[in-house]
Amino acid sequence: MTETQAPIVNPATLELEHWREGTFFESRDASFGALLGLRNLGVGYGEVPPGKSGCPFHNHHVEEELFVILSGEGEYRFGPDRHAVKAGDVLGAPAGGPETAHALINTGAVPLKYLSISANAATEICEYPDSGKFLAKTRDASGKPRFRFIGRPASDVDYWDGEPGI
Repeated sequence: MTETQAPIVNPATLELEHWREGTFFESRDASFGALLGLRNLGVGYGEVPPGKSGCPFHNHHVEEELFVILSGEGEYRFGPDRHAVKAGDVLGAPAGGPETAHALINTGAVPLKYLSISANAATEICEYPDSGKFLAKTRDASGKPRFRFIGRPASDVDYWDGEPGI
């Protein structure tokens, strides 16, 4: 952020990235915490089309997330439960195990628009209960990724595997 730039962003002015994966996942979204000068708080805006989800069902071990539904309606899959959501609802996703896994699904007829706010941890582990995957990632002090790995526990190795002298 430059010294003359105000720490204000209107999501309507953001350049949104449109992406699609398979038949169920699709969104137009943008991350904009950095535009506000934030380093330790992630902020995003998303628009999910009817019948789609913007991310797989997952839980974080470090980061907490908060979602604010701006317009549309959907279903908040949280742990073993599903909750109807609408404009004005605020959703929490605490860090934890599969009991805090979450995903938003658009069950309405118009795009589901929401803000996502999260801790921007330097290191994170995520689990994906539906697919049995996990994600491990870390970044350096400047925010550049240092390590990112997606796998399944079945691919683990012994602690000493590959070490010199073993």
